[in-house]
Amino acid sequence: MLTSGPGIYFDGLTTARHPVSVELGEKALRVRAAGGAVLAEWAYDRIEALSAPEHLLRIGKAGNPVLARLEVRDPDLAAAIDAVSLPIDRSGRGERRFRRRIVLWSMAAVASLILVGAVGLPLIATRLTALVSYGLERKLGQAIDAQVHAALDNRRLGAGFECGHGDSAGAANAAFGKLMQQLEAAAALPQRFDASVVRRPEANAIALPGGRIYVFEGLIGEAGSPDELAGVISHEIGHVARRDGTQSIIEGAGLSVLFGLLLGDFVGGGAVVLAATTILKTSYSRQAEAAADAYGVRLMAILGGDMRALGRILLRIAGATHPGPRILVDHPETRQRVAAIDALAALTPSAPSRALLDPAEWAALKSICVRS
Repeated sequence: MLTSGPGIYFDGLTTARHPVSVELGEKALRVRAAGGAVLAEWAYDRIEALSAPEHLLRIGKAGNPVLARLEVRDPDLAAAIDAVSLPIDRSGRGERRFRRRIVLWSMAAVASLILVGAVGLPLIATRLTALVSYGLERKLGQAIDAQVHAALDNRRLGAGFECGHGDSAGAANAAFGKLMQQLEAAAALPQRFDASVVRRPEANAIALPGGRIYVFEGLIGEAGSPDELAGVISHEIGHVARRDGTQSIIEGAGLSVLFGLLLGDFVGGGAVVLAATTILKTSYSRQAEAAADAYGVRLMAILGGDMRALGRILLRIAGATHPGPRILVDHPETRQRVAAIDALAALTPSAPSRALLDPAEWAALKSICVRS
């Protein structure tokens, strides 16, 4: 098995490509510059795969505040990294191991599992979430999507619930797609985003496990600029990146979802309804919201957008009520969050400032829910 080879390293602060040497140490992967300096050292259990074409392995460090990444094209070196890092799991080895481990554990200690699920599930939800593969997480999101969609469409609009289907909506859809493509490229997460604008009056957005995002009509109406809209969506992407929705479902829906994860099958009606209800009623902790705020600031920095835009829209619509994970809270806490956003923005290096959408594109996006 190879223990070293070439790669391309991106530091997460600029778009510069750095040819590097990749070394597989005993416990960590090291990235060395041409001169021999160590640019990064990532423990194998902290490496995660990022979205990339099949011929390319793109990896990063889980939880890294700077979105640095490494690209490896050598198939032998990519296979060697896959072999030593369980989270990479391009072959599905980790997912199979996870299922076998849970099956054996369940057969040996069903009574203990029920007891833990009843009284101690919140304490272990974080660890359980880390064991769920991205593939299973996406299946979970897809399974609850229909229930969430139906619950949000409380006026029973059917096909008309989603905006952007009119004869004159081409420019609006193109603008929204452009904004989402920029956010997805900057985030570089293993999940692909599937975003749509829906007819809800609240200034809000909701992200499901696996990358399904609903942007509400009220949020687009309230946003004063593309950066404000992108700031809120970046916050929701932060919840996706941190897997907050999956953790909340495990905490709220408990054993029914755990056994769905075990079997890889979420079609059971009761478990799906319970998981969807959990997502719609979830109010994340202050710590989770602060972490998602920070992620949004860093994502906007990578894009060259306004890092303080999220804070501005939070202040303007603080106290609004809406279903789903709350990003808007009582006035004093909102001011604390905005102060933290501004402080982080002042310390975060940013790409050169640029417009995420031009004025014509922004005007088109603002009209995406106008019926033709």
